[in-house]
Amino acid sequence: MKESAGPRTKGPKPRRSSRAAPSRPSVTVSYAQTLDGRIATVGGSSQWISSPDSLRFAHEMRARHDAVLIGAGTACRDNPRLTVRNVPGDDPLRVIVDSTLRTPPDSAVFADGAAAGTVVLATGRAPEERRKRLRDLGVRVFEVPADGDGRVDLAPALARLLELEVATVMVEGGACLITSLLKGRLADRLAVCIAPKILGCGIEAVGELGIRDLDRSVALSDVSFERYGPDLILCGDLRYCDDREV
Repeated sequence: MKESAGPRTKGPKPRRSSRAAPSRPSVTVSYAQTLDGRIATVGGSSQWISSPDSLRFAHEMRARHDAVLIGAGTACRDNPRLTVRNVPGDDPLRVIVDSTLRTPPDSAVFADGAAAGTVVLATGRAPEERRKRLRDLGVRVFEVPADGDGRVDLAPALARLLELEVATVMVEGGACLITSLLKGRLADRLAVCIAPKILGCGIEAVGELGIRDLDRSVALSDVSFERYGPDLILCGDLRYCDDREV
């Protein structure tokens, strides 16, 4: 493995998996975790699990995707800007999945003119006053169907992004969103930063998927590894059990 030694504009190129239906964009899930698989402490602290070199990798990924997608929990807790800053490249469309529009209107993702480049996907449970408040900022708010738990149904949500001419999406968390995408087989590629740290108890990147047999685990193909400073980046195409012989 080679170690990163300076700014790059390279990075994993998003590509459509052969499974990806034309009804949705190609989806890459990306997150940073410790050696024991935690993306945050028990208290939710995650800044910064990865090194500055790996943060540059994340920005390379953002620059290569049409949109970057996060859940409302990540928006409220981490208050990210979701822009490209550490490498050359254009900012992606910023997308927040937020069933009830609880993301504060003064969040960084809406600030300094960024609202016009931000989309929020909500359900019918979102109060009208919250919709108006965000739209007055310039945010595009779209109502999409809810799933059985009252949350945004991710399949029609991704279809809505395709209508906005979004062909590639990078998902940066959080755990609930990542789990739902994997459970619904809506993710095509995985890019994980593994930092040489151990937390013990903490928040896991992936929750319950209902898998009871190892033969039905989600696997990776076309796997690559690259070192960014002290961290290891693992990338691969996601393969679900029905896509391979078991």
